[in-house]
Amino acid sequence: MSLALRRHRRRKLKSEINVVPYIDVMLVLLVIFMITAPLLNLGVDVDLPKSNAKSLQQKTEPVVVQVDAEGNYFLAVKAGSNEAVSASELAARLSTIVAQNHDAQVLIGADAKASYQTVTDAIDVLKKAGVEKVSLISSPKGSSK
Repeated sequence: MSLALRRHRRRKLKSEINVVPYIDVMLVLLVIFMITAPLLNLGVDVDLPKSNAKSLQQKTEPVVVQVDAEGNYFLAVKAGSNEAVSASELAARLSTIVAQNHDAQVLIGADAKASYQTVTDAIDVLKKAGVEKVSLISSPKGSSK
């Protein structure tokens, strides 16, 4: 009779997920990454040839267009000279500079509080003036006035 009772008592299925194998796999992966991470080489050693060549010097100073927080444009052709210009005047003056020197370096500096739209508008003015390559620089505080 005890044999008959054992047959009728069946194990109840668990409705839980056994996460122990997943934890084991994660620990193994953690150990593997801890061992291999210091062995990864992020750089490549390169032996460059020795040379007596000097770096290239630019003969002309870059043209700097600055945008302040209010959206005003300032053009600095020579170091130290910084004059306020309108967008149309900026385009006209830059087109003459580019016509004289196709390799003129034009930099844009913007105040930290200037809107992105104002800076984008300045880049559009430069592109319409024929400037091929525009570089963005960070403008120190108070340099636009």
